[in-house]
Amino acid sequence: MKISKQKAEAIRLMILSLSFFLFGCRSMEIGLKEKFGVPKRSQMVTEVAKARDAQNEAKEQVASALEQFSTELRFEGGDLEKKYKILSSEYEKSRSKASAVSSRIERVKEVSEALFREWEKELTQYSSDRLRESSRRKLDQTRRYYETMMAAMERARDKMDPVLAAFRDQVLFLKHNLNARAVASLRQELNTMESEVAALIREMEASISEANRFIEQLTQEEP
Repeated sequence: MKISKQKAEAIRLMILSLSFFLFGCRSMEIGLKEKFGVPKRSQMVTEVAKARDAQNEAKEQVASALEQFSTELRFEGGDLEKKYKILSSEYEKSRSKASAVSSRIERVKEVSEALFREWEKELTQYSSDRLRESSRRKLDQTRRYYETMMAAMERARDKMDPVLAAFRDQVLFLKHNLNARAVASLRQELNTMESEVAALIREMEASISEANRFIEQLTQEEP
């Protein structure tokens, strides 16, 4: 079914409006928290901790899902409809955890960008060159810490896509092929799934370590 140009443009404008609305709400939330005594720096630390925890939950869920896939597909016999429902549930839970990770990463970006914009602007307000340069050095250092951590988070997030795709493929195939031959066919994919999950878990553990390091670095210093 084709969508007219006018309708497509209306949809695009609606999406843009919603994006601006959400961004505005987040900016207001950051500002409101600051008015109530929670500086942007503290908000950033809190959001990083929440993103770290979301990644840890996703890591545990994906490992649990792989175990269920392995158990159900290697077990001979049993109720095939029940197998499908168990694996479908594991896939949906994994997808939900992955979505939570992406949302948390976006929250980290929003509050961090707000902090860096404010910090950069305030550099112009110093009358002391020495203090201005000291603050600039700390800003540059914090940005470097942040960029390292964010790169690790995004690598881990991107590694979730092939894992979720593999889970989804298995569930879809089983949904339309509820027979022993189909289960045997799916077993051949387990080694690839195990390899992808292992790679994801390594990236997530690295990302979690970077988040912990970032939190430690920020809480030890004052801007």
